[in-house]
Amino acid sequence: MLRSFRFNSTFSSAKVLAALSNPNLVKTEGHINGEWVSTHDKFAVKNPGVDGDFVAQVSSLSLEDAERAIGIAKREFNKFKKTTPRYRSLLLSNLNKLMLDNQQDLAKLIVLENGKPYADALGEVKYAASFFQWFAEEAPRVYGDIISSANPANKILTLKQPVGVCGILTPWNFPSAMITRKLGAAIAAGCTTVIKPASETPLSALALAHLAQEAGFPDGVVNVIPSNHTAEMGQLITTHPLISKVSFTGSTRVGSLLMGQLAPTLKKLSMELGGNAPFIVFEDADIDKAVDGAIVSKFRSSGQTCVCANRLYVHESIYPEFTTKLTQRLVDTVRLGHGLDEAVTHGPLIHENSMKKVTSHIEDAVSKGAQVLMGGGPRPDLGANYHELTILGNVTSDMEIVHEETFGPVAPIIKFSTEEEVVAAANDTEFGLAGYFFSKDISRVFRVAQELNTGMIGVNTGAISEAALPFGGVKLSGFGREGSKYGIEDYMITKSVVLGEVN
Repeated sequence: MLRSFRFNSTFSSAKVLAALSNPNLVKTEGHINGEWVSTHDKFAVKNPGVDGDFVAQVSSLSLEDAERAIGIAKREFNKFKKTTPRYRSLLLSNLNKLMLDNQQDLAKLIVLENGKPYADALGEVKYAASFFQWFAEEAPRVYGDIISSANPANKILTLKQPVGVCGILTPWNFPSAMITRKLGAAIAAGCTTVIKPASETPLSALALAHLAQEAGFPDGVVNVIPSNHTAEMGQLITTHPLISKVSFTGSTRVGSLLMGQLAPTLKKLSMELGGNAPFIVFEDADIDKAVDGAIVSKFRSSGQTCVCANRLYVHESIYPEFTTKLTQRLVDTVRLGHGLDEAVTHGPLIHENSMKKVTSHIEDAVSKGAQVLMGGGPRPDLGANYHELTILGNVTSDMEIVHEETFGPVAPIIKFSTEEEVVAAANDTEFGLAGYFFSKDISRVFRVAQELNTGMIGVNTGAISEAALPFGGVKLSGFGREGSKYGIEDYMITKSVVLGEVN
Protein backbone atom coordinates (compact mmCIF):
# COMPACT_ATOMS: atom_id res chain seq x y z
CA MET A 1 0.00 0.00 0.00
CA LEU A 2 1.17 3.53 -0.74
CA ARG A 3 2.19 5.65 2.22
CA SER A 4 -0.25 8.43 3.02
CA PHE A 5 -0.60 11.46 5.26
CA ARG A 6 -3.47 12.82 7.25
CA PHE A 7 -4.45 16.44 7.00
CA ASN A 8 -3.17 18.42 9.98
CA SER A 9 -6.11 20.15 11.63
CA THR A 10 -3.99 23.27 12.19
CA PHE A 11 -4.19 23.78 8.42
CA SER A 12 -7.96 24.36 8.37
CA SER A 13 -9.19 26.48 5.49
CA ALA A 14 -10.10 29.40 7.75
CA LYS A 15 -6.62 29.48 9.25
CA VAL A 16 -4.93 29.20 5.87
CA LEU A 17 -6.98 32.09 4.48
CA ALA A 18 -6.29 34.21 7.54
CA ALA A 19 -2.56 33.64 7.13
CA LEU A 20 -2.30 34.64 3.46
CA SER A 21 0.31 37.30 2.75
CA ASN A 22 -2.24 39.20 0.66
CA PRO A 23 -5.68 38.83 2.28
CA ASN A 24 -7.19 41.05 -0.45
CA LEU A 25 -7.05 38.05 -2.76
CA VAL A 26 -9.89 36.39 -0.85
CA LYS A 27 -13.05 37.62 -2.52
CA THR A 28 -16.48 36.11 -2.02
CA GLU A 29 -18.57 38.53 -4.08
CA GLY A 30 -19.16 38.90 -7.80
CA HIS A 31 -17.19 41.46 -9.81
CA ILE A 32 -19.08 43.71 -12.22
CA ASN A 33 -17.85 47.01 -13.65
CA GLY A 34 -15.04 47.23 -11.12
CA GLU A 35 -17.40 46.77 -8.15
CA TRP A 36 -17.85 43.86 -5.78
CA VAL A 37 -21.43 42.63 -5.83
CA SER A 38 -22.88 40.82 -2.83
CA THR A 39 -26.11 38.82 -2.82
CA HIS A 40 -28.29 37.21 -0.15
CA ASP A 41 -28.15 33.97 -2.11
CA LYS A 42 -24.89 32.17 -1.25
CA PHE A 43 -23.28 28.86 -2.08
CA ALA A 44 -20.62 26.96 -0.17
CA VAL A 45 -17.15 26.26 -1.49
CA LYS A 46 -15.99 23.01 0.07
CA ASN A 47 -12.49 21.78 0.73
CA PRO A 48 -12.45 18.40 -1.07
CA GLY A 49 -9.52 17.25 1.03
CA VAL A 50 -11.17 17.60 4.45
CA ASP A 51 -14.63 16.26 5.20
CA GLY A 52 -16.92 19.00 6.46
CA ASP A 53 -14.41 21.83 5.96
CA PHE A 54 -15.89 24.82 4.15
CA VAL A 55 -13.58 27.30 2.47
CA ALA A 56 -16.04 30.16 1.98
CA GLN A 57 -19.61 31.23 1.37
CA VAL A 58 -19.72 32.93 -2.03
CA SER A 59 -22.40 35.21 -3.47
CA SER A 60 -24.48 33.46 -6.10
CA LEU A 61 -25.22 36.12 -8.68
CA SER A 62 -28.58 36.18 -10.38
CA LEU A 63 -29.47 36.21 -14.06
CA GLU A 64 -30.28 39.90 -13.64
CA ASP A 65 -26.75 40.48 -12.35
CA ALA A 66 -25.35 38.63 -15.35
CA GLU A 67 -27.55 40.67 -17.71
CA ARG A 68 -26.13 43.84 -16.21
CA ALA A 69 -22.57 42.54 -16.54
CA ILE A 70 -23.13 41.72 -20.21
CA GLY A 71 -24.60 45.16 -20.89
CA ILE A 72 -21.67 46.87 -19.20
CA ALA A 73 -19.18 44.67 -21.07
CA LYS A 74 -20.82 45.69 -24.34
CA ARG A 75 -20.67 49.38 -23.43
CA GLU A 76 -17.02 49.12 -22.44
CA PHE A 77 -16.17 47.09 -25.55
CA ASN A 78 -17.00 50.10 -27.69
CA LYS A 79 -14.20 51.93 -25.86
CA PHE A 80 -11.76 49.09 -25.24
CA LYS A 81 -11.65 47.96 -28.88
CA LYS A 82 -10.14 51.34 -29.77
CA THR A 83 -7.20 50.98 -27.37
CA THR A 84 -3.79 50.25 -28.83
CA PRO A 85 -2.25 46.77 -28.81
CA ARG A 86 0.68 48.19 -26.84
CA TYR A 87 -1.69 49.42 -24.13
CA ARG A 88 -3.36 46.02 -23.88
CA SER A 89 0.07 44.40 -23.83
CA LEU A 90 1.00 46.52 -20.83
CA LEU A 91 -2.17 45.48 -19.00
CA LEU A 92 -1.38 41.81 -19.58
CA SER A 93 2.25 42.26 -18.54
CA ASN A 94 1.11 43.94 -15.33
CA LEU A 95 -1.27 41.07 -14.61
CA ASN A 96 1.41 38.48 -15.29
CA LYS A 97 3.72 40.19 -12.78
CA LEU A 98 1.00 40.46 -10.14
CA MET A 99 0.18 36.78 -10.46
CA LEU A 100 3.82 35.84 -9.99
CA ASP A 101 4.16 38.26 -7.07
CA ASN A 102 1.20 36.53 -5.39
CA GLN A 103 1.86 33.01 -6.62
CA GLN A 104 2.08 31.35 -3.21
CA ASP A 105 -1.22 32.76 -1.99
CA LEU A 106 -2.93 31.96 -5.30
CA ALA A 107 -1.64 28.39 -5.08
CA LYS A 108 -3.05 27.99 -1.58
CA LEU A 109 -6.46 29.11 -2.82
CA ILE A 110 -6.31 26.42 -5.50
CA VAL A 111 -5.36 23.76 -2.93
CA LEU A 112 -8.27 24.70 -0.70
CA GLU A 113 -10.99 24.77 -3.36
CA ASN A 114 -9.64 22.17 -5.80
CA GLY A 115 -7.64 19.77 -3.63
CA LYS A 116 -4.52 19.37 -5.78
CA PRO A 117 -1.17 19.31 -3.95
CA TYR A 118 0.56 22.62 -3.35
CA ALA A 119 3.39 21.91 -5.78
CA ASP A 120 0.85 21.20 -8.54
CA ALA A 121 -1.14 24.29 -7.60
CA LEU A 122 1.96 26.46 -7.69
CA GLY A 123 2.80 25.01 -11.08
CA GLU A 124 -0.69 25.88 -12.27
CA VAL A 125 -0.34 29.50 -11.14
CA LYS A 126 2.93 29.88 -13.06
CA TYR A 127 1.39 28.16 -16.08
CA ALA A 128 -1.67 30.42 -15.82
CA ALA A 129 0.45 33.57 -15.61
CA SER A 130 2.45 32.50 -18.66
CA PHE A 131 -0.61 33.04 -20.86
CA PHE A 132 -0.69 36.70 -19.85
CA GLN A 133 2.99 36.97 -20.71
CA TRP A 134 2.46 35.17 -24.02
CA PHE A 135 -0.49 37.27 -25.15
CA ALA A 136 1.19 40.46 -23.95
CA GLU A 137 3.82 39.63 -26.55
CA GLU A 138 1.25 38.60 -29.19
CA ALA A 139 -1.04 41.65 -28.88
CA PRO A 140 1.19 44.04 -30.89
CA ARG A 141 1.83 41.40 -33.54
CA VAL A 142 -1.64 40.98 -34.99
CA TYR A 143 -1.40 42.09 -38.60
CA GLY A 144 -3.70 42.48 -41.57
CA ASP A 145 -2.73 42.12 -45.22
CA ILE A 146 -2.82 43.95 -48.51
CA ILE A 147 -3.93 41.62 -51.29
CA SER A 148 -3.58 42.22 -55.00
CA SER A 149 -6.94 42.38 -56.73
CA ALA A 150 -7.82 40.93 -60.12
CA ASN A 151 -8.87 44.47 -60.97
CA PRO A 152 -5.68 46.53 -61.30
CA ALA A 153 -7.51 49.64 -60.08
CA ASN A 154 -8.38 48.02 -56.75
CA LYS A 155 -6.51 46.99 -53.63
CA ILE A 156 -7.89 44.53 -51.05
CA LEU A 157 -7.11 45.24 -47.41
CA THR A 158 -7.80 42.83 -44.53
CA LEU A 159 -8.21 44.22 -41.04
CA LYS A 160 -8.10 42.20 -37.82
CA GLN A 161 -10.70 43.43 -35.33
CA PRO A 162 -11.91 42.14 -31.93
CA VAL A 163 -15.06 40.05 -32.13
CA GLY A 164 -16.89 41.72 -29.22
CA VAL A 165 -18.06 40.68 -25.75
CA CYS A 166 -16.79 37.19 -24.88
CA GLY A 167 -18.53 34.76 -22.55
CA ILE A 168 -15.98 32.53 -20.79
CA LEU A 169 -17.17 29.30 -19.13
CA THR A 170 -14.53 27.37 -17.19
CA PRO A 171 -14.22 24.08 -15.25
CA TRP A 172 -12.95 23.29 -11.77
CA ASN A 173 -9.86 21.20 -12.55
CA PHE A 174 -7.63 24.18 -13.49
CA PRO A 175 -9.48 27.06 -11.84
CA SER A 176 -6.83 29.63 -12.73
CA ALA A 177 -5.24 28.43 -16.00
CA MET A 178 -8.52 27.68 -17.78
CA ILE A 179 -9.43 31.33 -17.32
CA THR A 180 -6.10 32.93 -18.22
CA ARG A 181 -5.73 30.86 -21.41
CA LYS A 182 -8.97 32.42 -22.66
CA LEU A 183 -8.82 35.82 -20.97
CA GLY A 184 -5.29 36.57 -22.18
CA ALA A 185 -6.28 36.06 -25.81
CA ALA A 186 -9.51 38.02 -25.43
CA ILE A 187 -7.76 41.04 -23.90
CA ALA A 188 -4.95 40.95 -26.45
CA ALA A 189 -7.54 41.07 -29.22
CA GLY A 190 -9.40 44.00 -27.63
CA CYS A 191 -12.46 42.14 -26.34
CA THR A 192 -14.30 42.56 -23.05
CA THR A 193 -15.32 39.54 -20.99
CA VAL A 194 -17.95 37.99 -18.74
CA ILE A 195 -16.54 34.99 -16.88
CA LYS A 196 -18.61 32.25 -15.26
CA PRO A 197 -16.24 30.07 -13.18
CA ALA A 198 -17.13 26.61 -11.93
CA SER A 199 -19.17 26.73 -8.74
CA GLU A 200 -16.71 24.33 -7.08
CA THR A 201 -13.77 26.74 -7.58
CA PRO A 202 -14.79 30.42 -7.83
CA LEU A 203 -12.14 31.85 -5.51
CA SER A 204 -9.31 31.68 -8.03
CA ALA A 205 -11.41 33.54 -10.61
CA LEU A 206 -12.35 36.25 -8.14
CA ALA A 207 -8.72 36.65 -7.07
CA LEU A 208 -7.83 37.20 -10.74
CA ALA A 209 -10.52 39.87 -10.97
CA HIS A 210 -8.94 41.66 -8.02
CA LEU A 211 -5.50 41.48 -9.61
CA ALA A 212 -6.90 42.76 -12.91
CA GLN A 213 -8.07 45.86 -11.04
CA GLU A 214 -4.64 46.22 -9.51
CA ALA A 215 -3.08 45.85 -12.96
CA GLY A 216 -5.02 48.84 -14.26
CA PHE A 217 -7.73 47.15 -16.32
CA PRO A 218 -10.59 49.54 -17.07
CA ASP A 219 -13.81 48.83 -15.18
CA GLY A 220 -16.16 46.55 -17.07
CA VAL A 221 -13.50 44.79 -19.13
CA VAL A 222 -13.18 41.78 -16.80
CA ASN A 223 -16.45 40.77 -15.11
CA VAL A 224 -16.77 37.61 -12.98
CA ILE A 225 -20.18 36.18 -12.11
CA PRO A 226 -19.95 33.35 -9.56
CA SER A 227 -23.18 31.39 -9.31
CA ASN A 228 -24.46 27.94 -8.49
CA HIS A 229 -27.19 28.39 -11.13
CA THR A 230 -24.82 26.92 -13.69
CA ALA A 231 -27.25 25.73 -16.35
CA GLU A 232 -29.23 28.97 -16.33
CA MET A 233 -26.09 31.08 -16.56
CA GLY A 234 -24.78 28.98 -19.42
CA GLN A 235 -28.00 29.39 -21.32
CA LEU A 236 -28.02 33.15 -20.77
CA ILE A 237 -24.46 33.55 -22.03
CA THR A 238 -24.97 31.35 -25.09
CA THR A 239 -28.22 33.03 -26.14
CA HIS A 240 -27.62 36.67 -25.22
CA PRO A 241 -27.56 38.90 -28.32
CA LEU A 242 -24.82 41.17 -26.93
CA ILE A 243 -22.31 38.34 -26.57
CA SER A 244 -20.37 37.68 -29.78
CA LYS A 245 -18.12 34.79 -28.78
CA VAL A 246 -18.29 31.94 -26.26
CA SER A 247 -15.36 29.85 -25.06
CA PHE A 248 -16.13 26.72 -23.03
CA THR A 249 -14.01 24.05 -21.40
CA GLY A 250 -15.85 21.07 -19.97
CA SER A 251 -17.61 17.85 -20.85
CA THR A 252 -18.74 16.92 -24.34
CA ARG A 253 -22.30 16.47 -23.09
CA VAL A 254 -22.49 20.04 -21.78
CA GLY A 255 -20.60 21.39 -24.79
CA SER A 256 -23.15 19.85 -27.14
CA LEU A 257 -25.99 21.35 -25.12
CA LEU A 258 -24.40 24.81 -25.16
CA MET A 259 -23.76 24.58 -28.90
CA GLY A 260 -27.44 23.88 -29.49
CA GLN A 261 -28.42 26.88 -27.38
CA LEU A 262 -25.98 29.07 -29.25
CA ALA A 263 -27.02 28.05 -32.76
CA PRO A 264 -29.88 30.57 -33.28
CA THR A 265 -27.53 33.53 -32.70
CA LEU A 266 -24.55 32.03 -34.59
CA LYS A 267 -21.93 33.28 -32.15
CA LYS A 268 -18.28 32.51 -32.64
CA LEU A 269 -17.48 29.46 -30.54
CA SER A 270 -14.49 27.50 -29.30
CA MET A 271 -14.75 24.37 -27.18
CA GLU A 272 -12.26 22.14 -25.40
CA LEU A 273 -14.21 19.06 -24.39
CA GLY A 274 -13.75 15.50 -23.20
CA GLY A 275 -10.86 13.22 -23.98
CA ASN A 276 -9.83 9.57 -24.05
CA ALA A 277 -6.10 9.90 -24.57
CA PRO A 278 -4.11 6.85 -25.68
CA PHE A 279 -0.60 6.35 -24.27
CA ILE A 280 1.44 3.91 -26.36
CA VAL A 281 4.75 2.31 -25.39
CA PHE A 282 6.40 0.59 -28.35
CA GLU A 283 8.88 -2.25 -27.98
CA ASP A 284 11.85 0.00 -28.83
CA ALA A 285 10.98 2.67 -26.24
CA ASP A 286 13.15 3.74 -23.34
CA ILE A 287 11.07 2.02 -20.67
CA ASP A 288 12.24 4.17 -17.76
CA LYS A 289 11.36 7.35 -19.62
CA ALA A 290 8.02 5.85 -20.62
CA VAL A 291 7.28 5.07 -16.97
CA ASP A 292 8.09 8.66 -16.02
CA GLY A 293 5.89 9.92 -18.83
CA ALA A 294 3.02 7.67 -17.78
CA ILE A 295 3.14 8.96 -14.21
CA VAL A 296 3.12 12.58 -15.36
CA SER A 297 0.45 12.08 -17.97
CA LYS A 298 -1.86 9.70 -16.12
CA PHE A 299 -1.63 10.68 -12.48
CA ARG A 300 -1.08 14.45 -12.45
CA SER A 301 -3.77 16.01 -10.23
CA SER A 302 -4.93 12.46 -9.45
CA GLY A 303 -5.94 11.94 -13.06
CA GLN A 304 -8.23 14.97 -13.19
CA THR A 305 -6.89 16.70 -16.28
CA CYS A 306 -8.40 16.74 -19.75
CA VAL A 307 -5.19 15.52 -21.38
CA CYS A 308 -4.60 12.65 -18.96
CA ALA A 309 -3.69 9.33 -20.50
CA ASN A 310 -6.85 7.26 -20.24
CA ARG A 311 -5.69 4.06 -21.99
CA LEU A 312 -2.12 2.74 -21.70
CA TYR A 313 -1.12 0.42 -24.57
CA VAL A 314 2.12 -1.49 -23.92
CA HIS A 315 3.80 -3.82 -26.38
CA GLU A 316 3.51 -7.44 -25.23
CA SER A 317 7.30 -7.94 -25.25
CA ILE A 318 7.89 -5.26 -22.62
CA TYR A 319 4.59 -5.51 -20.74
CA PRO A 320 6.00 -7.31 -17.66
CA GLU A 321 8.96 -4.93 -17.28
CA PHE A 322 6.85 -1.80 -17.81
CA THR A 323 4.11 -2.76 -15.36
CA THR A 324 6.63 -3.84 -12.72
CA LYS A 325 8.61 -0.60 -12.98
CA LEU A 326 5.51 1.59 -13.06
CA THR A 327 4.08 -0.08 -9.97
CA GLN A 328 7.34 0.13 -8.04
CA ARG A 329 7.92 3.77 -8.99
CA LEU A 330 4.50 4.74 -7.66
CA VAL A 331 4.97 2.75 -4.47
CA ASP A 332 8.32 4.47 -3.89
CA THR A 333 7.29 8.03 -4.66
CA VAL A 334 3.57 8.64 -4.17
CA ARG A 335 2.23 10.20 -0.97
CA LEU A 336 -1.55 10.47 -0.81
CA GLY A 337 -3.06 13.15 1.40
CA HIS A 338 -4.04 16.78 1.77
CA GLY A 339 -2.33 19.23 -0.57
CA LEU A 340 -0.92 21.46 2.16
CA ASP A 341 1.11 18.63 3.68
CA GLU A 342 4.54 19.19 2.18
CA ALA A 343 5.29 15.52 1.53
CA VAL A 344 2.06 14.85 -0.34
CA THR A 345 2.25 14.25 -4.08
CA HIS A 346 -1.40 13.41 -4.84
CA GLY A 347 -4.60 14.73 -3.35
CA PRO A 348 -8.31 13.94 -3.33
CA LEU A 349 -10.85 13.84 -6.11
CA ILE A 350 -13.10 16.86 -6.38
CA HIS A 351 -16.34 15.32 -5.08
CA GLU A 352 -18.51 12.25 -4.60
CA ASN A 353 -19.52 11.91 -8.25
CA SER A 354 -15.88 11.58 -9.28
CA MET A 355 -15.36 8.88 -6.68
CA LYS A 356 -18.38 6.97 -7.99
CA LYS A 357 -17.10 7.01 -11.55
CA VAL A 358 -13.64 5.77 -10.57
CA THR A 359 -15.12 2.98 -8.45
CA SER A 360 -17.54 2.01 -11.20
CA HIS A 361 -14.80 1.74 -13.82
CA ILE A 362 -12.62 -0.41 -11.58
CA GLU A 363 -15.49 -2.72 -10.63
CA ASP A 364 -16.53 -3.17 -14.26
CA ALA A 365 -12.96 -3.95 -15.38
CA VAL A 366 -12.34 -6.44 -12.59
CA SER A 367 -15.66 -8.17 -13.25
CA LYS A 368 -14.52 -8.70 -16.86
CA GLY A 369 -11.10 -10.12 -15.98
CA ALA A 370 -8.80 -7.15 -15.26
CA GLN A 371 -6.16 -7.63 -12.57
CA VAL A 372 -5.54 -5.01 -9.89
CA LEU A 373 -1.76 -4.58 -9.87
CA MET A 374 -1.78 -1.75 -7.33
CA GLY A 375 -4.32 0.19 -5.30
CA GLY A 376 -7.90 -0.43 -6.28
CA GLY A 377 -10.03 1.19 -3.62
CA PRO A 378 -11.10 4.32 -1.72
CA ARG A 379 -9.23 5.61 1.31
CA PRO A 380 -11.98 6.61 3.76
CA ASP A 381 -9.38 6.87 6.53
CA LEU A 382 -8.10 9.99 4.75
CA GLY A 383 -11.48 11.38 3.76
CA ALA A 384 -14.51 10.80 1.59
CA ASN A 385 -12.83 11.94 -1.65
CA TYR A 386 -9.55 10.03 -1.51
CA HIS A 387 -8.88 7.11 -3.81
CA GLU A 388 -5.74 5.03 -4.15
CA LEU A 389 -3.70 5.42 -7.29
CA THR A 390 -4.59 2.26 -9.17
CA ILE A 391 -3.04 0.18 -11.94
CA LEU A 392 -5.12 -2.40 -13.80
CA GLY A 393 -3.50 -5.13 -15.87
CA ASN A 394 -4.92 -7.45 -18.53
CA VAL A 395 -7.41 -4.82 -19.63
CA THR A 396 -9.45 -5.58 -22.75
CA SER A 397 -11.52 -3.51 -25.16
CA ASP A 398 -14.87 -4.69 -23.77
CA MET A 399 -14.34 -2.77 -20.52
CA GLU A 400 -15.97 0.61 -19.84
CA ILE A 401 -12.68 2.22 -18.84
CA VAL A 402 -11.37 1.82 -22.39
CA HIS A 403 -14.24 3.78 -23.91
CA GLU A 404 -15.11 6.34 -21.22
CA GLU A 405 -12.98 9.09 -19.71
CA THR A 406 -12.32 8.15 -16.09
CA PHE A 407 -11.01 11.51 -14.88
CA GLY A 408 -9.43 9.79 -11.92
CA PRO A 409 -6.30 7.96 -10.73
CA VAL A 410 -6.69 4.67 -12.61
CA ALA A 411 -4.25 3.43 -15.26
CA PRO A 412 -5.64 0.57 -17.39
CA ILE A 413 -2.85 -1.25 -19.24
CA ILE A 414 -3.59 -3.06 -22.49
CA LYS A 415 -1.20 -5.36 -24.38
CA PHE A 416 -0.68 -5.00 -28.12
CA SER A 417 1.34 -6.81 -30.79
CA THR A 418 1.73 -4.58 -33.85
CA GLU A 419 1.87 -0.91 -34.74
CA GLU A 420 -1.13 -1.21 -37.04
CA GLU A 421 -3.15 -2.86 -34.30
CA VAL A 422 -2.40 -0.25 -31.65
CA VAL A 423 -2.93 2.77 -33.92
CA ALA A 424 -6.33 1.38 -34.90
CA ALA A 425 -7.20 0.80 -31.23
CA ALA A 426 -5.98 4.26 -30.23
CA ASN A 427 -8.17 5.87 -32.90
CA ASP A 428 -11.20 3.74 -32.00
CA THR A 429 -12.89 6.47 -29.97
CA GLU A 430 -15.22 9.40 -30.53
CA PHE A 431 -12.70 11.68 -28.83
CA GLY A 432 -9.45 13.20 -30.06
CA LEU A 433 -7.92 15.67 -27.63
CA ALA A 434 -4.43 14.35 -26.77
CA GLY A 435 -2.33 11.28 -27.42
CA TYR A 436 1.12 10.06 -26.37
CA PHE A 437 3.60 7.47 -27.57
CA PHE A 438 7.18 6.42 -26.83
CA SER A 439 9.57 5.13 -29.48
CA LYS A 440 13.20 5.59 -30.54
CA ASP A 441 12.42 4.89 -34.21
CA ILE A 442 12.39 8.26 -36.00
CA SER A 443 10.44 6.87 -38.95
CA ARG A 444 7.82 5.51 -36.59
CA VAL A 445 7.68 8.84 -34.76
CA PHE A 446 6.59 10.69 -37.88
CA ARG A 447 4.40 7.86 -39.13
CA VAL A 448 2.41 7.39 -35.92
CA ALA A 449 2.21 11.11 -35.21
CA GLN A 450 0.47 11.55 -38.53
CA GLU A 451 -1.84 8.57 -38.03
CA LEU A 452 -3.09 9.31 -34.50
CA ASN A 453 -6.36 11.22 -34.79
CA THR A 454 -5.89 13.73 -31.97
CA GLY A 455 -5.34 17.48 -31.78
CA MET A 456 -2.16 17.19 -29.68
CA ILE A 457 0.51 14.51 -29.41
CA GLY A 458 3.33 14.01 -26.96
CA VAL A 459 6.22 11.96 -28.35
CA ASN A 460 8.61 10.60 -25.72
CA THR A 461 7.10 12.96 -23.16
CA GLY A 462 4.04 12.92 -20.96
CA ALA A 463 3.98 16.69 -20.44
CA ILE A 464 2.83 18.78 -23.39
CA SER A 465 1.05 21.85 -22.03
CA GLU A 466 2.60 25.31 -22.31
CA ALA A 467 1.55 28.74 -23.57
CA ALA A 468 3.23 28.20 -26.95
CA LEU A 469 1.21 25.04 -27.69
CA PRO A 470 -1.93 25.27 -29.85
CA PHE A 471 -4.23 23.56 -27.35
CA GLY A 472 -7.33 21.82 -28.66
CA GLY A 473 -8.82 18.68 -30.10
CA VAL A 474 -10.76 17.06 -32.91
CA LYS A 475 -13.94 14.96 -33.13
CA LEU A 476 -16.02 15.12 -29.92
CA SER A 477 -13.12 16.76 -28.10
CA GLY A 478 -14.10 20.10 -29.61
CA PHE A 479 -12.67 22.71 -31.95
CA GLY A 480 -10.66 25.92 -31.86
CA ARG A 481 -7.19 26.41 -30.44
CA GLU A 482 -6.08 28.13 -27.24
CA GLY A 483 -2.64 29.49 -26.46
CA SER A 484 0.06 29.80 -29.13
CA LYS A 485 0.08 32.23 -32.03
CA TYR A 486 -3.26 30.76 -33.12
CA GLY A 487 -5.06 31.39 -29.86
CA ILE A 488 -5.94 35.00 -30.57
CA GLU A 489 -7.67 34.18 -33.85
CA ASP A 490 -10.87 32.92 -32.21
CA TYR A 491 -11.30 36.33 -30.57
CA MET A 492 -11.00 38.31 -33.80
CA ILE A 493 -12.75 38.77 -37.10
CA THR A 494 -11.16 39.42 -40.47
CA LYS A 495 -12.72 42.39 -42.25
CA SER A 496 -12.10 42.92 -45.95
CA VAL A 497 -11.89 46.43 -47.42
CA VAL A 498 -11.73 46.97 -51.18
CA LEU A 499 -10.18 50.29 -52.22
CA GLY A 500 -11.15 51.32 -55.71
CA GLU A 501 -9.44 53.67 -58.15
CA VAL A 502 -6.09 53.52 -56.38
CA ASN A 503 -4.08 53.63 -59.63
